[in-house]
Amino acid sequence: MSDNAETLHVLIVDDEQDIREGSERILTRMGFNISKAANGREALDIFKETGAAIVLLDLKMPGMDGMEVLEKIRNIDDSTIVIVITGYATVETAILAMKQGAYDFIPKPFEPDQLRLVVNRASEKVLLKMAAEKLDQVRQRTLLDLGTEKSRIRTIIESLPNGVLVTNTLGQVVLMNPAFRQLMGFDNNHPMGENIDAYFPDEDLCKLVMEISQGRHIDFEDIPEYEFSISKNQHFMIKGRPVLGRKNECLGAVVTMVDITALKMFDQLKSEFVAKVSHELRSPLSTIHEQLAVVLSDMMDIAPETDQKILGRAKEKTHSLISLIGDLLDLSRIEEGVICKEPVPVQIDALLKSIIAFLRDKADAKQQSLTLEILNDDPPEVMADPLALESIFGNLITNAINYTPENGNIHVKVAVAGINIKVDVNDNGFGIEDKHIDKIFERFYRAKNDQTRYITGTGLGLPIVKELVQSLGGFVEVESTFGKGSTFTVLLPVALST
Repeated sequence: MSDNAETLHVLIVDDEQDIREGSERILTRMGFNISKAANGREALDIFKETGAAIVLLDLKMPGMDGMEVLEKIRNIDDSTIVIVITGYATVETAILAMKQGAYDFIPKPFEPDQLRLVVNRASEKVLLKMAAEKLDQVRQRTLLDLGTEKSRIRTIIESLPNGVLVTNTLGQVVLMNPAFRQLMGFDNNHPMGENIDAYFPDEDLCKLVMEISQGRHIDFEDIPEYEFSISKNQHFMIKGRPVLGRKNECLGAVVTMVDITALKMFDQLKSEFVAKVSHELRSPLSTIHEQLAVVLSDMMDIAPETDQKILGRAKEKTHSLISLIGDLLDLSRIEEGVICKEPVPVQIDALLKSIIAFLRDKADAKQQSLTLEILNDDPPEVMADPLALESIFGNLITNAINYTPENGNIHVKVAVAGINIKVDVNDNGFGIEDKHIDKIFERFYRAKNDQTRYITGTGLGLPIVKELVQSLGGFVEVESTFGKGSTFTVLLPVALST
């Protein structure tokens, strides 16, 4: 933790004394200043007095409940980070709390490490914001003194390794540093004072810089990064920011330029490598897998049992390698942003019926019950790439089948949850030990025990699910009891009606 953590004030609000005191001990050791409140009204009085940067807030309290306290705190200071602590945490309550301004939530009972992790993350955000505010103040002062300290600023700009270009409100270039000249191939005598389109060959880029120069993008979050190429082998990243005056008026734009040619080349090499691996390995492995299946079928009645087991094991290993190559290819496509095409309205219940029908034989082979329940008549569509949805739910249902013993039950449930569609994939299988829960979405991580060590897999299925769900603007979580089963919950935004 940063040394500045001791300057942060944390308010703990919970009607349970043990929770308050236990949390205080943990956070005090981490260097935070602590205040405690047993109810909502006491919490508000303390908050008004201390202006705590972080609030740990129980939702279920007598009198004024946590949601009301959250609203009042946000009305007083909407920059305060509120972390909800509740023993009644569900996906719905967590989403509601987040919509009302909560930063994160911790379900009771929680481990000390959970509390440390969430509060550490929150404190880092506060400290980063404080640092950003200080940097912004410095930037504002620098811009205000631009006229009197022009020489000093020019020296700084000219010494920067990245290209820098400054425009006025007319989109005319008033400053460009040597790095910019070099990146664009200009000599030292290249003139300034011309319109931006005399310096950039990209029409859309010039339009963006002109809009920033004229104050149409005062909100920094509204300004996109822009990639452009001078040639096939020269790629650049452009970031533009408005120069603001004393009254927040726009004085022009500052444009920074970074050479990303090496990164583009690396991405291309990686893509080419993955494609080559996919072609050079997957095809022969598929042939070997098919041939092993034929050999096993022909030897079923004549070959010794030992030989059959060896060939069967080889067949399983080739299948695992094929799956691994496929998963690596999917991850590579996700990183390149090409796995999810333009979203279209998708009827989730119809898609799930199709997936379940496809996997029915796999479940029947283990004498498992595989059912689908639609809680709402004619549920709304979701905006998504159908192939991405097939990968998400195909992975989850396949995992449920694999990690549920014979005669087990897999139940898929679809329901409307506010502005989202909620899909639960529930099984009564082996379950996941608590020590593995926080790691199952990590790449190549597999939660193995005596019951599951012989189940083949790549350790990439769940990471792919998480990446795809997030790319669709959704959320995925898991609840599991070891020895009793697991429930994976996916939330996806519904398609907006036009």
